[in-house]
Amino acid sequence: MDTLTSILEQVSSGALAVDEAATRLADKEQNLGFARVDTERLKRRGLAEVIFCPGKTGEQIAGIVQSLIDAGQNVLASRATPENFEVVHAAIPAAVYHAEARAITVDVAPRLDPVGLVAVVCAGTSDIPVAAEAALTARHMGANVTEISDVGVAGLHRLLPHVDDLRQARAIVVVAGMEGALPSVVAGLLDKPVIACPTSIGYGASMNGLAALLAMLNTPCHYHCESLGAVRTVLS
Repeated sequence: MDTLTSILEQVSSGALAVDEAATRLADKEQNLGFARVDTERLKRRGLAEVIFCPGKTGEQIAGIVQSLIDAGQNVLASRATPENFEVVHAAIPAAVYHAEARAITVDVAPRLDPVGLVAVVCAGTSDIPVAAEAALTARHMGANVTEISDVGVAGLHRLLPHVDDLRQARAIVVVAGMEGALPSVVAGLLDKPVIACPTSIGYGASMNGLAALLAMLNTPCHYHCESLGAVRTVLS
């Protein structure tokens, strides 16, 4: 699919008729049969579609990636396996695999200078993959990012030296498993929007992440997160 700039340039040069340009601009998706790729989301929402890889074959992921590239958009594919990447990379050599974040990216368009500051904080080393995914996503969407790892409440003294740095952030993503207490601590110390993210890491009564999720939902420190509002706060 042509980018808006490309279509306008073709109309200006006489290489494309106005009626044909109008038809192309009216397209809201690229139908691949197995997927309807929302190539207009970038213009409509300010952020391009992100590919969620689980349940898709490598060939399907590669097809969706190519559709976004054809639309002139940078690509982020989340929760990708090394096997997924092998298929994508064979078809699209520019693809890059981020093993820690379990994600694939392809850059085809210039990136704007990053703005704002997002802090991504994780409780334990075992939580790093989820935190890495959050950090990569925030960077992909145009934010400056700082990462702080292994500062869980089992050793609260590890968090305290970072409080002044966290005050500089516009929003904070806190990733924790086990009992999920760290977001409550961070939200109690700071006046920034806190996005709590539970992981399935833990033992005993962690119940595959359910304990952390319930703790975060029941915290007395209310997380200031309002979906798009939070994104705007992060990026403004």
